[in-house]
Amino acid sequence: MSFISTGVEYGLHCLLYLTRSPAAVEEASVRDLAELQGIPSEFLAKLFTKLAKAELVVATEGIKGGFRLARPAGRITVHDVVVAIDGDKPLFDCREIRSRCAVFEDDAPAWATRGVCSIHAVMQVAEKAMRAELKQHTLADLAQRTADKAPASYGGQVVRWLSDRAADRAASRRGDKPEPVRTKARKSA
Repeated sequence: MSFISTGVEYGLHCLLYLTRSPAAVEEASVRDLAELQGIPSEFLAKLFTKLAKAELVVATEGIKGGFRLARPAGRITVHDVVVAIDGDKPLFDCREIRSRCAVFEDDAPAWATRGVCSIHAVMQVAEKAMRAELKQHTLADLAQRTADKAPASYGGQVVRWLSDRAADRAASRRGDKPEPVRTKARKSA
């Protein structure tokens, strides 16, 4: 079992799509983002509920409703997303087994349980370092890394794909015959 869930990975990928060309794609529906990632929309809806509760995204209602970032991508850290989706759980849960050594016959001496468990102390240092590192990276940083390695046209393709999906839904609500939807999209990052 990993410390950071798959939900965090999917959430980060979807949030990266929301960092692209805010003028062209101000909101994106959970259904479209789920299809873009190839995951069930119900699963992603649960993640976006957590992200909204943590005030990382804002839901908009109405025909063109969806989600948008609640603040600039440079002000949302990877740590913010991890905590929003997985909670602020500790990396290690010390069970204080040092006091249950059979040699002590149910009466552990003070020296055996004095202070923080040595193993727990190492895990606390590791967790502190991990959290500090996650706080150093923002959605804007991740978006830039993705843009640096993707072809220049990729961002525009994503924006067009999301825009086409929204336009097709609007057309079907009006009773127009929508154009066929292209469902294949490549993942980011």
